[in-house]
Amino acid sequence: MAWATLLLTAGLLLLWKGADLLVTGAVGIANRLGVSQLVVGLTVVAMGTSAPEAAASIASVLDSRGDIAIGNVYGSNIANLALVGGLVAMINPLRIQARTLRREIPTMLVVALLLWPVLRNLALSRPEGLLLLCVFAALVAYTVRTARAGVLPVAVPDIPAVGTQTGTGRHVTFICIGLVGLSLGARLAVSGAVTIGTRIGLSDAVIGSTIMAVGTSLPELVTCVLAALKGHHDISVGNLVGSNIFNTLFVSGAAALVRPFIVGSRFAGGVDFWIMIGVSIAFAVAAIVGKRVIGRLSGALLLAVYGGYLIYLLAYMKPA
Repeated sequence: MAWATLLLTAGLLLLWKGADLLVTGAVGIANRLGVSQLVVGLTVVAMGTSAPEAAASIASVLDSRGDIAIGNVYGSNIANLALVGGLVAMINPLRIQARTLRREIPTMLVVALLLWPVLRNLALSRPEGLLLLCVFAALVAYTVRTARAGVLPVAVPDIPAVGTQTGTGRHVTFICIGLVGLSLGARLAVSGAVTIGTRIGLSDAVIGSTIMAVGTSLPELVTCVLAALKGHHDISVGNLVGSNIFNTLFVSGAAALVRPFIVGSRFAGGVDFWIMIGVSIAFAVAAIVGKRVIGRLSGALLLAVYGGYLIYLLAYMKPA
């Protein structure tokens, strides 16, 4: 138990420093290239911080544990919006661009709904996985194309430039080192947390949807918190929304492409699926009610929702 605690602590420290470098590099790239911080958050930052989810889910299907693979996707998506989004909003209210509320957030919701038809038969096949990957590639291509065309707004003027006197190469180096730190930190933290969970008697299903999901969401959590503290709201929002889109399409699709897997009914239109959809809707409603600002009260409510979700998992969730 002591070794597991040490791994968890070391992982959290690596996550913090990795996230700091990632945010610095991402904001620097956005300022240097004149690209919206939202676009960087939706693409580079979101894909980078979601790498642990991809690795964990692929490893799970290779071990013939489909429930853990898809449970990690669902649990991470819920944690991103309710836990991470709620915590960040309480630290520094999240300001959301009108375009994000009209386009990216609805896209995130529609993408999540795609899992209902593809999982109706309680399995995810290679063709279905390939379809999800194609949709993901199309969305990334569209985001990059609109950014290059100048459709998306450039960095907000009152956000100070980070390292504007340094070359783009330095910012890219920060991003790369930050991603490595996040990956190693998440691996250590998850390893320690899973060991602790096993020791205290949690089932694989609960570990996958709680410890594994929260553990692989730690990069998003630390990155968004640091971005919020520095006032880079677009990085935070882009990371949250982009990570959920990445998890749903890329992580699920890549896992199925590596090895088709079966899932329990709870993930195919069951309670867990609708909790994920409900949290996504709640996040959007909070932004609408707050007039594109998710304030501290809404953040507290999102955290309360996540607390209720954990109680449900620990008290009622049984193996499929």
